[in-house]
Amino acid sequence: MTDAASEHTYPGERLGLPETGPGSIARPGRRIGALAVDWACAVLVSVAFFAYDSLATLAVFAIVQIVFLPTLGGSPGHRLLGMRLQLVHGGWVGLWRPIVRTALLCLVIPAAIWDPDQRGLHDKAAGTVLLRA
Repeated sequence: MTDAASEHTYPGERLGLPETGPGSIARPGRRIGALAVDWACAVLVSVAFFAYDSLATLAVFAIVQIVFLPTLGGSPGHRLLGMRLQLVHGGWVGLWRPIVRTALLCLVIPAAIWDPDQRGLHDKAAGTVLLRA
């Protein structure tokens, strides 16, 4: 008996995505880098306007995600590092999916658990995938 994950040679193959280049799954380095950019920007806003309140930082981070995911196809960090968010089988993410994805991302644990396609539980719940642009 073979393991289902071993039948696929790269992340995104079972979703019909290319192995590398535009449209391939965004790898962990880019994802973590984008998260760091977005979090650093939220911290700067929090320091400037809220005397570095940790809840304000989290709120700013969440608002940026919810606003930019459906409008620009990714957060500022995603776009800066050459990524875009879309539905698993293509298309606009809509308005409710960024809210669900962001709520789970803010809980941290769902984003830290990945499937063989390197999609976190927050992406799976929202039906989204983060791709290289």
